Amino acid sequence: MVKSKIIEIGSMVPAFEEERLIILFGPSAPAELRDICVIHEFEDRPKGTLKIGGKIKFGDQEFTIEEVGSQANSNFEELGHISIYFRNEIGEILPGAIIVTPGIFPTFEIGGVIEII
Repeated sequence: MVKSKIIEIGSMVPAFEEERLIILFGPSAPAELRDICVIHEFEDRPKGTLKIGGKIKFGDQEFTIEEVGSQANSNFEELGHISIYFRNEIGEILPGAIIVTPGIFPTFEIGGVIEII
């Protein structure tokens, strides 16, 4: 299990609710991306954490990982970066992304916990 704490929410993050997309990035996120990202900090470094059938939780809301892009684990481990698509249908996936169900945009706040089980 991996736990991470939300330390910053970019001002443009709510604009992605209609797309049902969250972009996670670790504290080293470049300044030009911070407005569109949820910035988080790991308690422990992940290793191969993102797996089909795994779970990701934002507080009490739990989602199932349905697809994992080819670069998602390495980006997540090195930079804390992944794009999470909340969808009910599975489709083409970008290399640094995961698709989770159900297709409901989660609620989250600064200080909130993200868990990957």
